[in-house]
Amino acid sequence: MENPLQLPNLPYKENVQKKMTLHLFLQIIGKIRLKMTPRKNHWWYITQYIGTRGFTSGPIPYNSGSDQFEITINVVDQQLEVTTSRGDFDHFPLHNTLTVADFYKQLMGILEKRHISVSIVNVPFDLGIEKPFDEITEYHHYDPDYTKDLWRIMLWINNVFTEFSGRFYGKTCPVQLYWHSFDLVVTRFSGNEAPPMPADARLSDKDAYTHECISFGFWPGDENVPEPAFYSYTYPSPKGIDKEPIKPATAAWIESNGSPMALLKYKDLLNTENPRQELLNFLESTYQAGAKKANWDIKKFRVPDLEDL
Repeated sequence: MENPLQLPNLPYKENVQKKMTLHLFLQIIGKIRLKMTPRKNHWWYITQYIGTRGFTSGPIPYNSGSDQFEITINVVDQQLEVTTSRGDFDHFPLHNTLTVADFYKQLMGILEKRHISVSIVNVPFDLGIEKPFDEITEYHHYDPDYTKDLWRIMLWINNVFTEFSGRFYGKTCPVQLYWHSFDLVVTRFSGNEAPPMPADARLSDKDAYTHECISFGFWPGDENVPEPAFYSYTYPSPKGIDKEPIKPATAAWIESNGSPMALLKYKDLLNTENPRQELLNFLESTYQAGAKKANWDIKKFRVPDLEDL
């Protein structure tokens, strides 16, 4: 079937180095935001966003909050941009010979030039790379076409996720890009506390999973699922959730980290007659499955149409 939205294909295996280069760029930006932004629950203060011209940090405060700056990977003009509330604009080009080390040094040089003082943990997070960013020269595979295709896909998904998030009265996170795992996420919360995690659990998990939640996301593939896909999981995972029906027919329950997770492959969504509706069906059906089995008050959380108020 013809792709009705003309969304790009996004192969994983032939783009591993391109994806990793972009992922490392985003981790550098994310770590700057982590260091300089006041803490907010569930790590919501460290995330990035899908903007109108690329991947953006959102506003980051400096000068004790009297100013702010923003870092953007502009995929339209293929350049890294730093803008400030003082009217400053700095940039450098992005290309396939730019190493991660060069990206790090040039970005930090801009911040120093603008008297923005920041010191980050200068190593990648959870990527199996122990070298500091300013020594990573083996990744220099920034690709304008791959990056723009991924941004176009995530821009569309961002808008569908935003539409879906507006159907829930409970606590909901912004649609945001988590740079540690490179996934675009929206999460709903019941308001109930989750059981405490083990004392030796990662700090990132302890703050992320303090309360019951149902999370929905998209990521461009990894070694475990080597293709772009959508997912949904409920935490804590209720017994029997993987027996619940979900849509569309190509979606399925798989095991992930010892618990069921719903998975819908991007390529299966791409050629459906109405990708937007099928993605909304996936989100709604997996929410209903998790909320039902976890005993959430589904009726209380439902946002009615305005004419029904």
